[in-house]
Amino acid sequence: MGKNKLAKFAEMAGFKNVIQVNFDELEPDGHLFKGIWNQKYFKKEQPIILELGCGKGEYAIALAEKYPENNYIGIDIKGARMFTGAKYALLNDLENVAFVRTHIENLRSFFAPGEVSEIWLTFPDPQMKRDHKRLTSTKFLGMYGEVLQPGGLVHLKTDSGFMYSYTRAVVKLNQLDIVTDWNDVYAEDNRPDILNVRTFYEKQWLDRGIPTKYLAFRVRPDIEWKEPNEEFEKDPYRSFGRSARQ
Repeated sequence: MGKNKLAKFAEMAGFKNVIQVNFDELEPDGHLFKGIWNQKYFKKEQPIILELGCGKGEYAIALAEKYPENNYIGIDIKGARMFTGAKYALLNDLENVAFVRTHIENLRSFFAPGEVSEIWLTFPDPQMKRDHKRLTSTKFLGMYGEVLQPGGLVHLKTDSGFMYSYTRAVVKLNQLDIVTDWNDVYAEDNRPDILNVRTFYEKQWLDRGIPTKYLAFRVRPDIEWKEPNEEFEKDPYRSFGRSARQ
């Protein structure tokens, strides 16, 4: 591990807005904030919105600044990236955003049933070879359904045609309620301002002529989930480095 990463980890250990807990350190009933994030952490009763796989936390930060009436939590296992968003939030006194460094698989250890209002998935790895790792697989959607309140939204923004097609198939097969389905966000004149937030990676994809897809849908609890068995066209540009695609 490089010195820069070690320095970031050391500094981030003292950040009041970052929660870092190893799975084996969690209590049997979950983290101490589970079910009481608004009361014990934010100290303000507001809708809780998650950004899963938040990376640098760009979306969580942008949303927290635009919508102070909500509480935001970015979740990722990669602390060196999370450092950027967490430090920005501290320096700018953003009290309505926090970060949790953990695997997304641990979601139910941090949030009680119905505690979360919405979930954002911003440019997740499409995991074209490992379906159980996809953040919109039935494994993860079932988990989201447990922590989301009834009618809670899942938002997917992605450059990946594969991820977009796969997720649409999962949603339709399991008869979920689709709220918005756009295969090119910036071609839509009536898009809400919330979709104009662009992450570092999104800008790269757009610069390469790859449109941003957006799918918003509602997840219900107690679904007997079914995985689609069809094949989806792979993203050819992901076989190369980001700078190699013409």
